[in-house]
Amino acid sequence: MIAVGRALSKIETQITSRQLPAWLRGFVRNRESGLVVAALVIGIASGGLVALMGWIVQHLHEVLFNLPAGQRLSATFHVPRWRALLIPILGGLVLTGMARYARRMSGRLADAIEANALFGGRLSLTGSLLVTAQTIVSCGTGASVGLEAGYAQISAAVASRLGLSLAARRGDLRLLVACGAAGAIAAAFGAPLAGAFYGFEVVLGTYTVSALAPVATSALVASLVARNFEGTAFLIRPGSLSTLGAGDLVHIVAIGVLCGFAGILLMLAVAGSETAFKRLRIPAPWRTPIGGAMVGGMGILTPQVLGAGHGAMTIDLVASLAPLTLVGLILLKGTAAAVSLGSGFRGGLFYASLLIGALIGRLYADLGFQLYPDLAFDPDVAALTGMAALATGVIGAPITMTALALETTGNFAITLAALIAVVVSSLIVRELFGYSFATWRFHLRGETIRGPHDIGWMRELSVKTLMRPDARTAPQDLSLREARLKFPLGSVKHIAAVDGTGRYAGMVMLDDLHTAPLDRGGDPLSTLCRFTDRILQPWMTVREALDLFEKSEADALVVVDHEATRRVIGTMTEAHALRRYGEELERLQPDSVLR
Repeated sequence: MIAVGRALSKIETQITSRQLPAWLRGFVRNRESGLVVAALVIGIASGGLVALMGWIVQHLHEVLFNLPAGQRLSATFHVPRWRALLIPILGGLVLTGMARYARRMSGRLADAIEANALFGGRLSLTGSLLVTAQTIVSCGTGASVGLEAGYAQISAAVASRLGLSLAARRGDLRLLVACGAAGAIAAAFGAPLAGAFYGFEVVLGTYTVSALAPVATSALVASLVARNFEGTAFLIRPGSLSTLGAGDLVHIVAIGVLCGFAGILLMLAVAGSETAFKRLRIPAPWRTPIGGAMVGGMGILTPQVLGAGHGAMTIDLVASLAPLTLVGLILLKGTAAAVSLGSGFRGGLFYASLLIGALIGRLYADLGFQLYPDLAFDPDVAALTGMAALATGVIGAPITMTALALETTGNFAITLAALIAVVVSSLIVRELFGYSFATWRFHLRGETIRGPHDIGWMRELSVKTLMRPDARTAPQDLSLREARLKFPLGSVKHIAAVDGTGRYAGMVMLDDLHTAPLDRGGDPLSTLCRFTDRILQPWMTVREALDLFEKSEADALVVVDHEATRRVIGTMTEAHALRRYGEELERLQPDSVLR
């Protein structure tokens, strides 16, 4: 594994350092049509990669679980108990071995959202290949995770490598990464609209007219390529749904509310599962195999919890299931997904949230019919509404899910119902929880990012890079008379006073020093100190520094090496910080407004 990783790292270095011809780089950098051509290439690659990954996982299921050709794992009615239990455990052991190598790649396993937010669209191809392999192993051995995260990871990484080879600007590189993720989701569901909006909402974080053509091109081409390799079936057949009336609005809102709270519970369950595995003091190498055993145990009860759940979706939307059966499937699938991710399996909640949401919608419709037959709600509409609403709560992409509803039914009335439900669900999750699943995972790791918006440049524009290192210091017990002689007017603007041990004690403005009454000449310099508790530190971003300037109502502040030692290493003015901040915003303006 280590030898393979080194070989891949060497290949990645060669690819990164090798740029395409100058005329091609200029074509992409200077013309919007050049970005569209690059997006076309990305779409072809994304569609092919999605089809390849899907084929590999399906064949793993057929071989490992002894399934007939073309049979979906979660759609099978019986899996031998020893296979259901043993295969996920073996998958956990394989992932444990892969995790040892992953620890050597700290900082190189960022996903597309994190890469666009912090690194200007730079993704490690080697790290992404490792994440993709882990996702394939996880889903291929029956863990209750989806492949969509792996699809987006490898497609975005390929797009990032292409952008670097084309010497793309930071904003254009982020856009190409969004094209890769959009193509992946479009290919996965055969839904180019949903894929395009996924790129805008989840990976790029903004919509611009100039970005529409590249992202839409990648999504459309990727879906066509994937469909050429394997037909992509609709989740719900067009034309099988009834029309909606005004009285159905209450049902739609109710399902949106239920799915909003269910989405919060699902995300908390994943975090709680991860915390539980750590608190139980289970050795790290055994967590994933034990998680696999737990998932396998649930797979013995029903194979619907194994894998992403594509087959289960097909069965559950047409089968007549008792309410208690639906409740059991919802609880088992949610628990299996939480245990899988919490124990260390790789993957996402995209498809699991679609399946659980559809089951919640069906449960609502069936219970409603049994309790109040006169107020019955169409079960197919309820399933579709729940599917979109819960996925929105987890993924945080309302327009994406609305577009997916449109493309999987072709029914505009149903799309309107989905839109209402996703708005309700999104509002509940944002108000009560504040995160989507991806940003919640960042929060658990200590990251402060809440989306893909580009904040990496602000971290690069730190106090350390903006400060003046030539700070003038003076002992705080120096008399004002001596200080006036040492620092005449015009020599400096401010002085950093320090105590006997060299710790920062406050800032003295030169104007205050020379306008102080002459009869106070014997007073110590400390009597004029300001901002004794307001200090900047080198690691602070320009945004954090500007916030501190505003709170302090200061024109300049002292920079110290650390809050504990408080050694003066420089000064920074608000005017300089504002000017540099404005320059960076202007430089990045093409990424956020029309070109």
